[in-house]
Amino acid sequence: MSQQPFTAAALRGAVDLSSLKRPAPPAGPGSSAAGAPTTSGTAAVVVEGSDATIRDVIAASTRYPIVLVLWSSRLPETGTFVSTATEVAKRYAGRFQLVTIDVDSNPATLQAFQVQAVPVSFALLQGQPVPLFEGAQPEQQLVAVIDQVLALATQNGLTGRVPTGDSAGAGAGGGEGEEPAAAPLPPLHQKAFDAIEAGDLDEAAAAYREALAQNPADIEAKLGLAQVGLLQRTAGVDLNAARAAAAASPTDVDAQTLVADLDLLGGHVEDAFARLIDTVRVTSDADRNKAREHLVELFDVVGAADERVGRARKSLMSALF
Repeated sequence: MSQQPFTAAALRGAVDLSSLKRPAPPAGPGSSAAGAPTTSGTAAVVVEGSDATIRDVIAASTRYPIVLVLWSSRLPETGTFVSTATEVAKRYAGRFQLVTIDVDSNPATLQAFQVQAVPVSFALLQGQPVPLFEGAQPEQQLVAVIDQVLALATQNGLTGRVPTGDSAGAGAGGGEGEEPAAAPLPPLHQKAFDAIEAGDLDEAAAAYREALAQNPADIEAKLGLAQVGLLQRTAGVDLNAARAAAAASPTDVDAQTLVADLDLLGGHVEDAFARLIDTVRVTSDADRNKAREHLVELFDVVGAADERVGRARKSLMSALF
């Protein structure tokens, strides 16, 4: 899949869904209010989509974020990734809906999303498809990408949750076997999350800082604070203008770090890291240290366990010495 900016606005038209028709949704037990059948034990958090329901799935993405995984029943390894994604989706307890579609029996979806290989994953936000990645990703990387999807959704005002239990709505299910509610977040984490949903990034940052003051080893608070900082720095930025300024001034650390932030927010993690490593190479003294410190901060956004962070740390050491 070609790399695309990880923003809903920039991706309008990146995947042409106009060829998808809206057939009548299937009737009978197992069909949701939107025509997307539920998967036993996960209520509306995970649904099995199809050519017949994909338009309703897209419509539901105007109410809450959706992660779409296209896979093949002929390839067992893709089914394993679906299982991994399902377990992750359950833990998020309705903050997004996972929709899985077997492309072998759904050719219209296969064609509309221009699938070359499976599994392949997309986000659907406000009716717009956002390409995420090809291939089966490890759970930790999948979680990191989903966190970026949720941050982008919040930035674009998409803060709804998937209706579960007996609730109505697209993909809503319920009944026996439904997953129990997730454990509540720690109070300060919940305060930060509520502030993000309300669009108050300053309040969210303050809550995460308070959590870190109470427990400096709180990795989730550290990650949350880094992600909120990324959203604060990129709020309202014109992507094209920022890229033009960076291209015109390769040694302007502020210009380069801003585009690196935008790259990271857009899912171009390695591009963001490489930009700042190159900036470290072509600058010196205070500017060099500023670029290095910003890169280390982006490492926190992605998470120390991510293999791309490990590779970038090695490249940074090479650039420094």
